[in-house]
Amino acid sequence: MEKLMLKRNLQRCKFVTEATTYLEMFSYSDPSLDTVEEHPLISDEFENFLERKGVFAERILPDGVSLLAGLRLILQKDAKHPETFTPHVISLEPETYSKMIHGLHFPMRAIESTSYVGPFFWAGVDQNDENTHLQVVQRKSDVRKKGYTRGWELMLSYDFRTGLMAGFCKGTPSSHIVESIKSLKACCREICHPLLLPMILFSHDAPSDIKQRDARDWLRKLEHAIAMRPDSEEGGYMKDGVVNLDMVNRDLVQCHAQVLWQRPISYLRIIDSFKEALELFYNNIPENKRYPETEKIQISMLSRLEFYRKKWQGIETYANTTLERLATQKSSLYNIIAQKEIKLSFQMAREQRKLAHASKRDSSTMKIISLLGSLFLPGAYLASIFSTTFFNFQNAPDIPLAVSPNFWLYWAVTVPITLLVVGIWYCWEKKREARYDREDADLERGSEDMEKISWQR
Repeated sequence: MEKLMLKRNLQRCKFVTEATTYLEMFSYSDPSLDTVEEHPLISDEFENFLERKGVFAERILPDGVSLLAGLRLILQKDAKHPETFTPHVISLEPETYSKMIHGLHFPMRAIESTSYVGPFFWAGVDQNDENTHLQVVQRKSDVRKKGYTRGWELMLSYDFRTGLMAGFCKGTPSSHIVESIKSLKACCREICHPLLLPMILFSHDAPSDIKQRDARDWLRKLEHAIAMRPDSEEGGYMKDGVVNLDMVNRDLVQCHAQVLWQRPISYLRIIDSFKEALELFYNNIPENKRYPETEKIQISMLSRLEFYRKKWQGIETYANTTLERLATQKSSLYNIIAQKEIKLSFQMAREQRKLAHASKRDSSTMKIISLLGSLFLPGAYLASIFSTTFFNFQNAPDIPLAVSPNFWLYWAVTVPITLLVVGIWYCWEKKREARYDREDADLERGSEDMEKISWQR
């Protein structure tokens, strides 16, 4: 099953090219013969490295000198390809990757962890009865930043019979791989313990309490700003006696994100897995490999893990307290914003009331003007008609009023023109109402589209 899963995962993976080196460290019964070498590993030499041929062949030792432990590591400690830690991406050709897995007895399931996010640790013993190996998979990957993936990974296989350990290690420039390898090179006599490199990586990648201290100091400034204390200007939140609530709200979110960054709880869970791996190693190591140095390192690692547990438990408690205080400040800030919105609503209501009173006064004035117009319009209209030449008021008093027989012309011209003007106005008003209806329909559709988009998000 393991081979089938490896084959299927290799088929779906794509590979990217990274600069590759190899690191070989050997410790002997004669410390003066200990070696630490790191050189570029070209593709033509890859199989020789796996099979320990050519320049990688076993060293001929003087009489009386024996090999205590060794580490043979394939390194890609400056992985720069933007996709190098994307899910289902490997940094070796599939055929070369498969040879490495089989030749160095790496766990075949390690390829299934390429899509894992965050810290990860697994250890187990293979089922080879003839030559048992302790296998380790350790990695941490994160989301993209500025278009580049970030993370590091480690695969190890420890041969209980020979005491040799093989590994593959890769990391981006933002990881701690370079510093970890430097620390590893300084511990040549301690490579007899297969979990030395995982412990070094674990220590370098451990959560930092400095971030939590900075977040607590940031929170204190935000608390002063929200409480509008006189020293609120320390964080730049107050200007001319007014607190910038938008700035406070933004920094509350950023402070919350900083507290949640690299929470110790994930690493506390890994400690239990790490302890299981230490017990697994110590229970399977043969008697001829139980060097005094190995026992010392075993005890030191267990003690260090317990130290980390107590330390990170304190950091986790500290972070939880900070999160509770942040939640309190968020509630206070939202209450302040709500109060300001209520005050603004009251102010808008007052302004609208004033506008309503002004409109009412204007309406009363227009009513008076309309009334005056109604009073004088009939008289003015009649005066304009009687002033025409159709009427003659210049006759003697005993002669009745003379009305021209052509008076019908006035009505014949006035009535059609009036109807024409009224018709034009009616058509123009209908078109304007239709345009307004279309604009209202467009606004309604736009509002519905925005509502649909917000629901989809």
